[in-house]
Amino acid sequence: MSLKHSTEAQIGQLVKALKGRDAEAVYVIVGIVDEKFVLIADGDKRKFDQPKRKNIQHLNLQPMISSEVVHSLQESGRVTNAKLRYAVQAFRQAEGSNAEEKGE
Repeated sequence: MSLKHSTEAQIGQLVKALKGRDAEAVYVIVGIVDEKFVLIADGDKRKFDQPKRKNIQHLNLQPMISSEVVHSLQESGRVTNAKLRYAVQAFRQAEGSNAEEKGE
């Protein structure tokens, strides 16, 4: 995982849903439709084969990009659901440790 600060959505970037029934859920961007919409998946409820099309304004872009997901998509055009689950889990663990450091 790498940390990058960007206002643009990038493939492999972790996001949190802000709106809809999946609010607060963590996903990975697996595709970019246009400047307004992206495709997201988490490898569990939302698999890579059936990604969710989501408006970027309804997402909170996180400063983490999963290098494993990016490399897999560049090499084969696909990513395993296990890699997506791993990226989401690693983000949640990092987020949890940050909350502990802040005393929350």
